[in-house]
Amino acid sequence: MAWIKREERPVKEPMRRTVIERVFELPDGSLQSFEIKREGRAVCVLALTPEKQVILAEQFRPGPERMVREIPGGGMESGETFEEAAARELREETGYAGTIRYVGQTMTCAYSAGERHVCVATDCVRVGDQALDPGEFANVLVVPLEEFRVQLKQGALTDVNGAYMALDALGLL
Repeated sequence: MAWIKREERPVKEPMRRTVIERVFELPDGSLQSFEIKREGRAVCVLALTPEKQVILAEQFRPGPERMVREIPGGGMESGETFEEAAARELREETGYAGTIRYVGQTMTCAYSAGERHVCVATDCVRVGDQALDPGEFANVLVVPLEEFRVQLKQGALTDVNGAYMALDALGLL
């Protein structure tokens, strides 16, 4: 038996994410309501220096209420390709640039209607200063690949699924 969407309506429309309510008829005939984040398309990029060090952005995140390490990424702008968005986000958040390659798409979470696209950037070098958005604050970290892999296995980073997808695409799992 299938799940059937019966209704969808906005709950909250904040600056970054819209929350919608979706009501589904479940396989047993009952109705259940779910809050879903309606997010746009986003990219994340696993960036490596020529020495195979990983370039990360460390930022305070309000959900966990602490500084977290992340592979660079963010929302896509209208008309951008995945590679262009990944290159822009890498440059803005870290000041680095490299050779960008698209890897694939992952889900953001089970309660999101957004898309997250994964890229890798190789042979990255620093080309300038960060160009952060207003209200955005990030520390740039360059860590050895093995340290990154340990932190990834410990669940200490965001975008874990994208990072694993990128490592696999590079043959570095």
